[in-house]
Amino acid sequence: MTHRFAISRRSMLQGTGAAIALPLLDVMSPHTESAETADTESAAPRRLAYLYFPNGVANGAWDPRQVAPGGTIGSLNRWMEPLKPFQQQLVVIRNMWTPEGNGHGAGTATWLTAGDYNGRRIDAGGVSADQLAARTIGQKTLLPSLELSLRGEGFFSNSLVRNTLSWTSPKTPAPRDIEPRVIFDRMFRRGPASTSERSVLDLVREDARSLKRRGSFADRRKLDEYLESIRSIERKLAFADRQADRSQALKRQLVRPGPGIPDSHREYIRVMFEMIVLAFWADATRVSTFMLDHGQSNRYFNFLDGVKGTWHALSHWKDYDGKTEDDDGTTSWKSAEEKKRMYNLVTRWHHEQLAWFLGRLKSITEGERTLLDNSMIVYGSSIADGHAHAEENLPLLIAGGGGGTIRGGRVLKPRREMSMSRLHLALLQRAGVPIERFGDAERPTELG
Repeated sequence: MTHRFAISRRSMLQGTGAAIALPLLDVMSPHTESAETADTESAAPRRLAYLYFPNGVANGAWDPRQVAPGGTIGSLNRWMEPLKPFQQQLVVIRNMWTPEGNGHGAGTATWLTAGDYNGRRIDAGGVSADQLAARTIGQKTLLPSLELSLRGEGFFSNSLVRNTLSWTSPKTPAPRDIEPRVIFDRMFRRGPASTSERSVLDLVREDARSLKRRGSFADRRKLDEYLESIRSIERKLAFADRQADRSQALKRQLVRPGPGIPDSHREYIRVMFEMIVLAFWADATRVSTFMLDHGQSNRYFNFLDGVKGTWHALSHWKDYDGKTEDDDGTTSWKSAEEKKRMYNLVTRWHHEQLAWFLGRLKSITEGERTLLDNSMIVYGSSIADGHAHAEENLPLLIAGGGGGTIRGGRVLKPRREMSMSRLHLALLQRAGVPIERFGDAERPTELG
């Protein structure tokens, strides 16, 4: 559809102190450019996100319950069940590993580089896959990429090697953002700090009204949904700030997170996921990484019914007497089976959060597809079974259709161990990066 008042795909709502990138709208169909340029600029882009979780999963927790001879997923297991609504858009990967860097430290730092970590030189062995993508497709967006992380918990929260996925060069880690407000402001705030307490939507109100008058009914509805999502995030951030102010008055009695980080871990992770949703929806960036904790997280999951102990301690599920160096000295378990069940409940809880994120992406339409259809979401860890610190058969999956280039609803299990480099190569090529080799891989994984 062509509009007399067509605008560029890169148009933004602007006002004093603010600028908001826009989702794909009908009114972005060009009327003065050539058809070739129109197709290039208006077509929904492909997005790439790497979501990392530490401490691996227990043996069996990543294997679907039923798989047909050709690899089609019949049903997921009880720990993966929250992902059932997206089963047809999942590729569950088995028999894949990172041949060079492995473990809590080196495995985290090299998960996206395909290299071997040299701690003496602080060298991750290469540029990470997300940053290679940012160099190419990142030039088309407001931000080349987003590097997000939850604020770490436990002894290794300040460990560089355990807190870095993205590397702009083999020796240069990309900085991470842990506060939702900082991420929000990077995408939507511009200008002097004097406007910082006003809603960003108030600052662009007139430009938004003008755009609504020029767009179709579908455009107006899509724009309203998009702006309401931004307003919702602003409300959540304001609430988090109010809680932080209250904690200052009670700081002698209570230790609470700093400004901008919700007290609820569930709320925190979902607000961070929503930052990626907004970034992809607005085309503020097409590349993101998100660490769900540092590579050896000691976060307590006692807020889950039937779970006690830290994530890292639970991952060593065969040691249940509570007397190893991985334990806190106060928590113990009745049996290995009990501890393994708790470990699996933590895995399931994270799948619930992933499902929420995928649901948000699927709810947003882009032409004939959804935002999830146009995305490639990699979710996984650098360790297989946590107790064994296994480096082979890593828990990995891909969600999304890659713009129609990825066939979902199946298990991808090569006969021989396959380097994760081949997966990176396949995804980078689909994202539009002109690359023929990544790490040790010259042939991409077959995903179509």
